[in-house]
Amino acid sequence: RTLKNVSQEFTKLQRPYFYAHPIAPFHSTHDIMQSPVLVLNTNTKREQGRKAQLGNIEAAQAVASIIRTTLGPRSMLKMILDPMGGLVMTNDGNAILREIDVSHPAAKSMIELSRTQDEEVGDGTTSVIVLAGEMLSVAKPFLEENMHPRNIVMAYIKALDTALETMEKIAVKVDPTDEKEMLKVIRTTLGTKFVKRFGDLIPKIAIEAVRKVSVEEMKQKVIDIKRFIRVEKIPGGMLEESKVLNGIAVCKDIINPNMRRRIVNPRIVLLDCPLEYKKGESQTNMEFSKDMDFEKALRMEEAYIFKLCEDIIKMKPTVVCTEKGVSDYAQHFLIKAGISVLRRLRKTDNNRIARAVGAVIINDPSDLKEEHVGKECGLFEVRKIGDEYFTFFEECKNPKACTVMLRGAGKDVLNEVERNLQDAMHVARQLHMDPRILPGGGATEMAIGQALIRKSKSIQTIHQRPFEALAAAFEIIPRTLMENCGSKIIRVMTELRAKHATGEEQYWGVDGNTGKIVDMRTVDVFQPISVKQQTCKTAIESGCMLLRIDDIVSGLSTKPQ
Repeated sequence: RTLKNVSQEFTKLQRPYFYAHPIAPFHSTHDIMQSPVLVLNTNTKREQGRKAQLGNIEAAQAVASIIRTTLGPRSMLKMILDPMGGLVMTNDGNAILREIDVSHPAAKSMIELSRTQDEEVGDGTTSVIVLAGEMLSVAKPFLEENMHPRNIVMAYIKALDTALETMEKIAVKVDPTDEKEMLKVIRTTLGTKFVKRFGDLIPKIAIEAVRKVSVEEMKQKVIDIKRFIRVEKIPGGMLEESKVLNGIAVCKDIINPNMRRRIVNPRIVLLDCPLEYKKGESQTNMEFSKDMDFEKALRMEEAYIFKLCEDIIKMKPTVVCTEKGVSDYAQHFLIKAGISVLRRLRKTDNNRIARAVGAVIINDPSDLKEEHVGKECGLFEVRKIGDEYFTFFEECKNPKACTVMLRGAGKDVLNEVERNLQDAMHVARQLHMDPRILPGGGATEMAIGQALIRKSKSIQTIHQRPFEALAAAFEIIPRTLMENCGSKIIRVMTELRAKHATGEEQYWGVDGNTGKIVDMRTVDVFQPISVKQQTCKTAIESGCMLLRIDDIVSGLSTKPQ
């Protein structure tokens, strides 16, 4: 071979692509080493697939483990310091989770469940979180076996229907007008709370308050606790002094010492307009050309106020309440007419007074008529309790709004008593709306679990195993009750399963104080059906939602918080 041939072969070896494929297109180095396409911002954090699902399950279990010890009558309290330095001591699931700051999106979703439960039915805030956490825990093995989350979700939705059917079967109707029956159910709700030691005081207050505000509107019962029951917490005194007033109490004093502080059978006028000269919305300029014009403007103001007072005095009221201010000039006329005045009331307080005394809130005193005057109040009185002056509208004939006076040792104690009272009032309201009850102490959950096991035998598709696993998840409630009172879990749980296995003994559950199994009818532990239904629906539906998430994208801000 000549030197020329060798050099040609060497050149071919160096650049085989171009010589071996003369028809191949030319590729630049830029095309071969292409940079990756960035769709998401570089500051975002992303979790996908199985990792995201298992992360969600762990977050839900972490939230459930925080409040698991607060379930049942032997529950522990949690002490939480909020960012402002305030103290919260409670075993109410919603109150605890409301104060906790979490960053994981699934944990935030779990905390939302507790708030929903509290707003809807008032009770079962701890149960719903514990149950939802367990629903996701039992799904973990199926996800690890690569079962599709949709199959698990379908099984859960079928199981929810069976659970609701089982509740309908074992529910017992009660008479909401029978105080003994109502007390049984509310005692169960408060059996796990701080006020349990005070006996029937808080349950009776709750029943009485709810009865007072119950009204029929368009052939339907309407009980609005939020707007028409006001809880006044006054530190000092004994808790036993707490009571439901047959009327309204407002934390206000009369505006002038010359006004009467006690009036029997008052005539009450309610206004939401100021009894003073109207000020301009923003800056007001007045130009005076003569020296007498300023005097004239003052006279006009006085005449306007006099006209307002004259319209009010015409109705011969003895008490006037307004949401706005009252000028000194107006006070002068009203004192002369022997009228006591309260000013700057809250809108909500004014609405409650109107409902209790049968008055109508008027915007313009010139529109006042006899039917607008409240005459259903028996006594108007201003009293000093502790450091505050309270105005009482008492002895109302048929009050459709009321005030609950709570007395207690300190602020923290009163806050906890108020939370317990709110739960009790919500349960009393649920009983008025749907007067059916279910056994407590984990009996309903065990009955649902056994019903699911029986039903699962007839399922021939892939849904059978998740359906059966959900039956085990419902057992978390009786098991947690046993854990919290320190009984032998495996032995007692086996006994309880044996009782429910036949499907006849559906009222057997765990006594939260002793940890033994008892018939719930003998210890009077019952819960409203609406609370249990809401717990089941919320727990299963949230579990289904979290299982269907396979991608979590969280945008992290580069700015310092």
